[in-house]
Amino acid sequence: MEQRVSLITLGVTDLARARRFYEALGWRGQEVEETVFFQAGGLGLVLWGRDKLARDSGHDGAGPASGFGGIVLAHNVRCRDEVDALLAQAEQAGGRVTKPAAESPHGFYSGAFADPDGHPWEVAHNPGFPLAEDGTLTLPDFDTL
Repeated sequence: MEQRVSLITLGVTDLARARRFYEALGWRGQEVEETVFFQAGGLGLVLWGRDKLARDSGHDGAGPASGFGGIVLAHNVRCRDEVDALLAQAEQAGGRVTKPAAESPHGFYSGAFADPDGHPWEVAHNPGFPLAEDGTLTLPDFDTL
């Protein structure tokens, strides 16, 4: 696994309120299908409904008792095979696969694992989010898609 984080997704209870907060700090985001994307240097910061994020990362619930902290780190890779390989590597290293890899309705392939402390990671191959040679992710301009 290359040493980098591609996306940080924050689970939020009120998407509009969260977007207003970040925009009040000077951030400029793009909303696509109830998800807000911000370019944050060489990575993306994403706001998404907390319950949706919990389900997507393989957690049973989003309440405090579930152990889900409202954040999923993402590691984007260059091809589908890398998703499968990295999930297997994480499991061999002592992590737990929380969501087996699968094709999404939006055209990307992803799965999720939790590290030994339960911190969730998504592993994704998304052709719409190309990686530079150094692993830097640049979010697309969603208005032109």
